[in-house]
Amino acid sequence: MSERNATLIVEDATYTLPIIEGSEKEKAIDVRSLLKDSGHITLDSGFMNTGACQSNITFLDGKKGILNYRGYPIEELAERCSFVEVAYLLLHGELPNRQELNEFRALLARYALLHEDMIHFFDHFPPNASPMSILSTMINVLCNYYPEMTAQPDPYEAFIATAARLMSKIRTIAAFSYKKSIGHPLVYPRADLSYCGNFLNMMFDRPVIPYVVQPEVVATLNKLLILHADHEQNCSTSTVRMVGSAGVNLYASISAGISALWGPLHGGANQAVIEMLEAIHRDNNDFGKYIAKAKDRNDPFRLSGFGHRVYKTFDPRAAIIKKACHQTLAALNVDDPLLDIALKLEEIARNDDYFISRNLYPNVDFYSGIIYRAMRIPTNMFPVMFALGRLPGWMSHWHEMMQDPDTKIGRPRQIYTGPAQRPFVPLHERE
Repeated sequence: MSERNATLIVEDATYTLPIIEGSEKEKAIDVRSLLKDSGHITLDSGFMNTGACQSNITFLDGKKGILNYRGYPIEELAERCSFVEVAYLLLHGELPNRQELNEFRALLARYALLHEDMIHFFDHFPPNASPMSILSTMINVLCNYYPEMTAQPDPYEAFIATAARLMSKIRTIAAFSYKKSIGHPLVYPRADLSYCGNFLNMMFDRPVIPYVVQPEVVATLNKLLILHADHEQNCSTSTVRMVGSAGVNLYASISAGISALWGPLHGGANQAVIEMLEAIHRDNNDFGKYIAKAKDRNDPFRLSGFGHRVYKTFDPRAAIIKKACHQTLAALNVDDPLLDIALKLEEIARNDDYFISRNLYPNVDFYSGIIYRAMRIPTNMFPVMFALGRLPGWMSHWHEMMQDPDTKIGRPRQIYTGPAQRPFVPLHERE
């Protein structure tokens, strides 16, 4: 805590507000007493300048392109860790040693199956049901089958067990929802496969054509999930915290986060990138036309996958994904024309003053969809893949918020702009 203060002058009154400094020297003006002291609130649409909490999970510096989980740079974690290791880091605060990692993996293997009664639920969703709708619903249902979190005497042990259960079962639910959507028989998890290998096998194994789990694909999926594991106070994470602040259980809070992630401006962004690249491809790769449309203020078209709410330089995750994209397509011997289009768009944008002056650089969504296409994952499953990766971050934030003595139920203020109080007019006088 810094001893420095900020001075706010409102009309004729002066107020002293503390300045809070984080571990990476980021600063905030503490306005928590402003309403009580002055009768004023702050107005900040989209909370672009408002800190809703203090957190020790993720540090993000959008100006410098830095993203750290629990102090570790994302570049090192993506290169040297598995997704399960990073999930453990987010949930426990430290990277696991070998014994701790093996114990966590054993928990994930133990909880991989769904209660058989839940499997019947999949039969009652229409064939064209959104996988995100199914995922959100089924995660919420889990609390009815696995209520142990509220029954165990040790809250932390209960949380860790429930977090492992959610992490394991979410991939089973995701794979089952895909299988049901295409009319294929369900494939159950296998104890001999890794976390990501298990998911791929449940997605693509068939009785006639067994799926071969390729190490290169497993490595890339680990990397993708790591890059999505947390991203500070984004829309879905803030939703998990907001819902959880009412005392809601972990399952329901995660279900709400999945619903928030469903939006095309959030978890559906890489699907929008693929659709944009496909449109350019159908239009004979007319790059000039689409660049001009992106620059036209009166044209609703925008280059999907460029720019970010927080990053004002190159998204550090984008560089990692771009490299992984080349490696994965080469390993799978896939020649995707959309990759060539993406590379050309990036080259044009990174050398065009219009995009440079507006800090419009490729973000994490720009190349991830191409990788998922190479893996044969359909576009309607892209947000589900995002949810699989983001789950450890959501759970870590939920638990952090629940342990914070300063947590209060979320209740934003507003500035009312409707009619001023006016006299009621009886019905017979309104005729």
